[in-house]
Amino acid sequence: MVEILTERARRNALTQLPNWRYSDDKLCISLSFKDFAAAWAFMSKVALMAERMDHHPEWFNVYNRVDISLVTHDAGGITEKDIALAQGINQLL
Repeated sequence: MVEILTERARRNALTQLPNWRYSDDKLCISLSFKDFAAAWAFMSKVALMAERMDHHPEWFNVYNRVDISLVTHDAGGITEKDIALAQGINQLL
């Protein structure tokens, strides 16, 4: 099983993840795009990455807005898997 990050490790990781925040025991980001097509294209890229990583986001999309939350459910908190996916998502921005 994957280990939950300590609070210190989580805070340190967040300093390396621009625009991400810790909320409701999850890593979260809210993004806005030019339009629905751009938001959907971004979500498609994230979906392919998440599938390769076997780690899937919780997300919500309305028109040009995408809200993403990351947590490792089977571990019960934030793990290195969440940090790695957040870093990958940031590379797509």
